This record gives sequence, C-alpha cells and structure tokens, in this order.
Amino acid sequence: MLVHILWFALGLLLLIKGGDWFVDGATDIAKKFHIPDLLIGATVVSIGTTLPEVMVSANSALAGYGAMAYGNAIGSIICNTAFIAALTIAIRPSEVNRNELIRPVVFFFVAAAFYAGTAYITGNFTRITGVILLCIFVIYMIVVCRQAFAAGRAASAKSIISDLNGSPSYQLDDDSDDINDINDDNPIKKSPVWKSILFLALGAGVIAWGADLLVDHGVAIAEAFGVPQTVISLTFVALGTSLPELVTAINSLIKGHGALSVGNICGANLFNLVLVSGISITIGPFSFSTPTFDTTMINGVDYFNSLIMDTPLMIIVMVIMTIPALITGKLKRWQGILLLCIYAVFCLVQFCL
Repeated sequence: MLVHILWFALGLLLLIKGGDWFVDGATDIAKKFHIPDLLIGATVVSIGTTLPEVMVSANSALAGYGAMAYGNAIGSIICNTAFIAALTIAIRPSEVNRNELIRPVVFFFVAAAFYAGTAYITGNFTRITGVILLCIFVIYMIVVCRQAFAAGRAASAKSIISDLNGSPSYQLDDDSDDINDINDDNPIKKSPVWKSILFLALGAGVIAWGADLLVDHGVAIAEAFGVPQTVISLTFVALGTSLPELVTAINSLIKGHGALSVGNICGANLFNLVLVSGISITIGPFSFSTPTFDTTMINGVDYFNSLIMDTPLMIIVMVIMTIPALITGKLKRWQGILLLCIYAVFCLVQFCL
C-alpha cells in the first residue's frame, strides 16, 4: 500500500509540473499572436489541461473499460465546474467578456444535448457517436482559431497605427516584436519560440506519465478500500486528472486573471465532452443500461444510474456558472458558493449510496 501511495504522489507532482510547463509554453506562443486571455484559456490552455483526461480515457477504452472513460469525462466536467471554477468565483468574482465566452458555452450545450440525447434515446454510444463528437471538436477549433487570428491581426494593426501617431520617426518592421514591447503597458520578456515549443512537448510527455501513474495507483488504493469503479472514475480519477485545471485556476487567481480561469474551464469542459469522450467512444463503444435505478447494490442500497444523476448534474452546474455570466457579464460569489455546495453533496452521495 505504501508503494502505491508514493507512486500516486509522484503522479500528482508530475501532473502539476507537466501542466505548468505545457501552459507556459502554449500561453507564450499564443501571446505572440495577441490572443486575448479568454481565448487562450478556451483553446491552447484548455487542450493542455485536458491532456490527462485524454490519456486516461484513451487507456481505459483500449483496456475495454469504456464506462470508466465516460465516468472520467463526466466527472471531470462536474469537478471543473462545481469545484475548481467555483473556488475561483467564490474567492474572487470577476467580470467576463460575453462575446468571447459565448462560443465555448454554445458549443458545450449543443454537444451536451447530442450526448445526452444519444444516451437517453438509444442507450448506445457507437463509433459513429464518437466520430460526430470529434467533428464538433474540429468545427469548434476552426471557429475559435479564426476568431483568435482575426483578433490578433486587429491588435497588430491598432498597435502599428498607435505607434505611427505617437512616434513618427520610429521605423516599423512587420515582423518586429519590438512594436509589441513598445505598446505593451506591462512588457514581459518573451522566450524564444524553440524554447516555448520545447516546454510544450516536455509538458505533454510529463502529463501523460503522471496521468498513467495517478490512475494505476489511485485505482489500486481505492480498490484496497472497496470503492466501486464508477465512484473511482467520477471522483478520484476525475479529480486527479483535473489537477492541471486547478493549478491554472490558482495561478490565474494569484495573477489576477479571472477571465483566463473561466475560459480555461469552459474550454476544458467542452473538450472533455467532445474530445475526451469522442476519442474513448471511437476506440471502445459501449452501451448504457436503461435510465432507471441501477440494480447493482453497494452496501445493500440501490444507487442512481449515471443517466439519472451524473449527466443532468453536468448540465445543471454549467447552467449555474455560465448563464448568469452571459446575462450580466459578471461572475458572482453566490454562484461559487452554490456550486461548491452542490459538489459536496455530489461526493457525499457517491460514497454513501
């Protein structure tokens, strides 16, 4: 048992450090294109912090545990929203840019409607379902990247015009980074591109190794205490693979970039639904039981089937976090507190029923 605990702890450290390297590299590259914080969070940072879920779910699907891959994806969405995002909102409520937030939110609810509809109506997640989810991911990335590059070009043009008006003697070079440094209120020393790419690749590799250690030894520890596989995937594994999002959220709070954290969570949730689930379903299709009480007994008590509790809860917590923000342009403390309470009840139900 001690050996499993030590390897589990190492997996946590690797996830945290790998996520930090990946986010640093990705963010530095994205900044060179003048991409806004929320868009960075909704794309490059979200992909980096979702890599553990991708690795874990793909491995589970390859091993024939498609349902565990489902539990990891859904559990991570609930954890990201009702625990990680809730913490940042409760500690430091912030304003959000509704125009930048609306895309990941709309795509999420469209994907969630397809996902839930397929599960409730057919009870089967076929390979075609996985391919459709992956197509939604590709469409989202095309839409967001086009918007991001358009925003970058607009920012560069504005920077050049501002420089012309303020310093007519300055010689402009379209490829010069000096323009950005001059017009940046808080200039930061930028790393060379090769170094950013190196951090990106190294971070991805470390995340993969950490995720593998976390799942293998986390499952071993949980099974030693008699915890069921569904509970493991929805809680232990989901929380473990969501650690990069937690680290990103904490760093965003420290640096005062609340929008980056919110964008990261929304993007990560969408990627969990269409990328993580899409890959795992394509690799290992599986079927649900009917959406009723599950007949499996834990400690002599019936527990709710995942279609009765987990999938609706995933949608509910996203509604609580995003809809008020889209209406008012603000994230308020009551949202964070309510989401934290919901997550506490969710964990209690998982372990007690």
